[in-house]
Amino acid sequence: MKTHTNSLKTLAALLLLANLAGCAGVRIGGDARWGDPRSGIASEPVPPTQLITTELIDAEKALRARRSSDSLAHLIVRDPPPYAIGRGDILSIVVWDHPELAGQGVAASATAADAQAPSAPAAGFVVDHEGRVQFPFAGPLTLAGLTEDEARTLLTKRLARYIANPLVTLRVQSYRSKRVYVDGEVRLPGLQSINDIPMTLLEALNRAGGMLPSADQSRIVLERGDARYQVGLRGLVARGINPGSILLGPGDVVRVHSRDESKVFVSGEVVTPKALTMHDGRLTLNEALGESGGISPVSGDARQVYVIRRALDGTRVYQLDARRAGALAMAEAFELEPRDLIYVAASPLANWYRSVSMLFPGALTQVVNLSRP
Repeated sequence: MKTHTNSLKTLAALLLLANLAGCAGVRIGGDARWGDPRSGIASEPVPPTQLITTELIDAEKALRARRSSDSLAHLIVRDPPPYAIGRGDILSIVVWDHPELAGQGVAASATAADAQAPSAPAAGFVVDHEGRVQFPFAGPLTLAGLTEDEARTLLTKRLARYIANPLVTLRVQSYRSKRVYVDGEVRLPGLQSINDIPMTLLEALNRAGGMLPSADQSRIVLERGDARYQVGLRGLVARGINPGSILLGPGDVVRVHSRDESKVFVSGEVVTPKALTMHDGRLTLNEALGESGGISPVSGDARQVYVIRRALDGTRVYQLDARRAGALAMAEAFELEPRDLIYVAASPLANWYRSVSMLFPGALTQVVNLSRP
């Protein structure tokens, strides 16, 4: 009689657990909305889920290359123009055989003590805020925007009215009108003056002492006004573009980000959930799963490997069915982006077990005890 009673209790417990099994296991892309309408809890739209296929991988690569080419196309200058004189520059002007025209610049009235001060202005002629220079006999000359050769030609024409065949030497003695700022993971961050050597991206990085070992060469951000451009040095080289052809302009800000900022996060049913640092901007889905120990063989559902990505147009969800043929090859070709979240869902059995254990702690243990003779 006691054995019969235990059998009935065991059967009743199993039926109860079987009914609860339907509450377990929620797929990210399996329903049109989050939550259960019967629960009375407000639900939100689920982001669209795209299966990771070879066609999707090829489309993503083409889109990434097209965006990089389009955004950087107008920054690439193959033949940089010569330096143009700007407001605040100090010019050295010499008229040969006419020493009386020398010493009329900003340092003419400076004392000997002022001349030795670190902040003392260099001897020469300052281009004022209107872009003009005052020179004897020639009067006010608008030199801003002209090259050294063009400015020398203009001054020679003016002096030719008073001096026969004037021989003029004009050069920029101090470059003060145009600057760029380099910040981030470089050895010497700070302001850099643009001079007669074209200020390309590589030139600016070299003047800043080069990048630190912690720098992410794939996340160099160039800020120009309200526009932001992301430059990846290795990506440019891979496409046959010389990074030295990216010409900087006055007021540009170059920020070199750290590799610690380029992380992806692996969670869910993997052996070791962790945050992974990308390798110079590149990390594939297969590498991320491998560095996390792979999908848990006990509780992971290989059919539900998700990549959740925040984009400008909203959240995107990509799904990989790792049980399909060729899934590992697609995972190796699928490139991740910084701040991606990789989530491996639990298997239906694991979800069922956890739901029952959470609602009725010790219920499964009780079933096992009841089933014993």
